[in-house]
Amino acid sequence: MTRRSAAATAKRSRARSRGCPAGRAGAARIGSGATPVAQPATASNAVEPEALVLTHWFDSGESGEPYSATVRLRGQRAGVRGVPRARDTFAREETVDGIVPGSGPVSITTWVYGLQPGEWAVTGELIRPAVHAAGREPRERWRRVRSEPLAPARWSWRRWAVSAAQPGPVRTRWALPAPLARIPAVIPGSFTVLGALGIVVALAVQSAILARANVSVGGSLVVSLVALVSGLIGAKVWYAVLHPGPWRQALLGGWAVDGFLVVAPAVAVATLLALELPVGRVLDATAPGMFFAVAIGRLGCFLTGCCAGRRTASRWGVWSSDRRIGARRIPAQLLESASGLLIGVAAGLLVLGDALRLQGIVFVAAVAAYFLVRQALLRLRAERRDYLWRRSGLVSGSST
Repeated sequence: MTRRSAAATAKRSRARSRGCPAGRAGAARIGSGATPVAQPATASNAVEPEALVLTHWFDSGESGEPYSATVRLRGQRAGVRGVPRARDTFAREETVDGIVPGSGPVSITTWVYGLQPGEWAVTGELIRPAVHAAGREPRERWRRVRSEPLAPARWSWRRWAVSAAQPGPVRTRWALPAPLARIPAVIPGSFTVLGALGIVVALAVQSAILARANVSVGGSLVVSLVALVSGLIGAKVWYAVLHPGPWRQALLGGWAVDGFLVVAPAVAVATLLALELPVGRVLDATAPGMFFAVAIGRLGCFLTGCCAGRRTASRWGVWSSDRRIGARRIPAQLLESASGLLIGVAAGLLVLGDALRLQGIVFVAAVAAYFLVRQALLRLRAERRDYLWRRSGLVSGSST
């Protein structure tokens, strides 16, 4: 009977211990003098996944028609024992379209997220039609492809060229700032810095011209700031209209310059009338600095990798990037920058020389000239762009 009673007591004790919450059960064991048992890691102290930013390069080939190639990347985290888990390996394939033979080196940057932190061994290969790899026309073009190793890329600002980097392990980085990683021919944030510099230059030039004409500089600065803020809102709204989708995509996406050119002058005219300032004279004084800002801002586009030109094999092409593919391209941003500079200089000479007696005509002529030049330059962009009244499609970049 004593044995049955002891067994029943032990059974009830085990049932109570199983029914206790984890925290209370652990506290009971520690309080009784037992050794604490290690608890499994929770979400709060688990290792946060990180990202790899990988840039490889290859030669475009010597001759032939534009073609597409596939980049295949494989990676495994160093120091893994046993069977690798999901975040210890990755395999990625990307397609590079529109490769122009004779354009020289082509680089591709890939972002791989959700990986375990540490050093990774990464291998890459390029798969492309044999006609471009071997330099001669194959008989069965649709069947013959050639696979070749893909070398990691290294960028030189001094030589303005991409070359092969020393192979070796690649370390992961925090995922949040991964888009700001080093990319060939790209300086992250340069558009913001140069855009702000362009605004300062525009306001300084306008103030100097108005002071020379004995027009209130303070009131004109107020008008300019109101028009600037309104124009930026118009540029963002215009971008959202041209690129329908989630509101976050539009908010974090680019800016449509055409929206600025429509909204800012209209708001400026209304504000000048409200403050009883000379509309034509202030607008003319604004024109030179406004297009100096365009010239400076488009340099930021070039260095940021937005609004990139089409790839080309022409000797007049400039090696640049769209933040994913680096290649020799038509320098669309530099051409627009030069156009802005020329329009700004011409407008400044006309305003300072009082060549045109009709006030406001310099501003109108400058905006019209820029509008026409811009519509022509849009045809040189990498993304498919039509004229203003027929635009559609997504644009990746900080401005359009």
